[in-house]
Order: sequence, then C-alpha cells, then structure tokens
Amino acid sequence: MRKLLLATALLAAGPAFATGLEIEIEGEAQGTVRIDLLEEVAPEHVERITALAEAGAYDGVVFHRVIDGFMAQTGDVEFGRLEGGDMARAGTGGSDLPDLPAEFSDVPFERGVIGMARSASPDSANSQFFIMFAPATHLNGQYTVVGRVTEGMEVVDAIKRGEGRNGAVIGRPDAMSRVTVTE
Repeated sequence: MRKLLLATALLAAGPAFATGLEIEIEGEAQGTVRIDLLEEVAPEHVERITALAEAGAYDGVVFHRVIDGFMAQTGDVEFGRLEGGDMARAGTGGSDLPDLPAEFSDVPFERGVIGMARSASPDSANSQFFIMFAPATHLNGQYTVVGRVTEGMEVVDAIKRGEGRNGAVIGRPDAMSRVTVTE
C-alpha cells in the first residue's frame, strides 16, 4: 500500500523533468539542442545552471575542450566567451558564485548525458558542464550528472573537435549563442 501511495504521489507531481535548457549552437555545428535537467538527481547543480542561463551568462560561451569519442565541454562564463573572452585561459574559470558540493548519483554517463566539470576536488563544480559523445563508465559516481540531451544530438555530434593539448579547440571554437530555460 505504501508503494502504491508513493507511486500515485509521484505521478500526480507531473513529469520527472520539469526544467530543461534550449541551447542554440553556432560555428561548425549549427542548430538547437534540448536538454532535460534532472532536478531530482542534482538539485543544487540544476539550480545553478538554470540561474546562470536565466541571467544570460552562458550566451556566447564556447566549447573550449572537445574530445572525439568522449565529450564536449563548455560553460566557462569567466574566460570562455567568444567575444571578449581569453581563449588561452578558457576552461580555467567559472562564475562568481561559490563552488558546489558534489551530488553524485547512480545515473550512468552514457551518450547524451550532461555532467558538471570540476577540478580534482569533488566539491569544485561551478558553471562548466560537458555533453557525452559516448558512454564513459569511469566517470560514474565521480562526477555530478545534471541532465540529458532529448533533441539535437546530431548538433552535438557536429561540434568542432579539439586538436590541442587535452582536447583544446584550436582556432575559432563553436559556441552556445543563446541558452534559455524551458519548462
């Protein structure tokens, strides 16, 4: 009976993914990517991403690290801007908000999953995130999962690949021209 009541309450609460992102990408990749954010898995990280998106902080931010067969990383709102950024430092910055404590889960890193980037400390995620091109089981339980691509994976697949050290993009990287929060 208790399980039935819980299931009924969850169904009445509405869809599991109430918040999402719509990302317009420009560069070698052109198009829209839609992402469901997993509020129930990583509420603090989802809150951070949505706050930054609503403030326009992600608009014009590049994909600074893109490793073929692995992932595309973006979200450096401090140094990673296409216009007025510091491409030599892209990937080393974050926002002016404090770092977040890890919210690890059992959601696996599969193709299309979005994870939060961080430094060596598990509690150092801030604004950067990455989109998986392929499964990466070595990330499971080590990085916070925040969402998954629901539409536009072909756009993600077309993002300009990095050729520099550790996947750094050489030349003009692709960018998120506009990021909006969806309900």
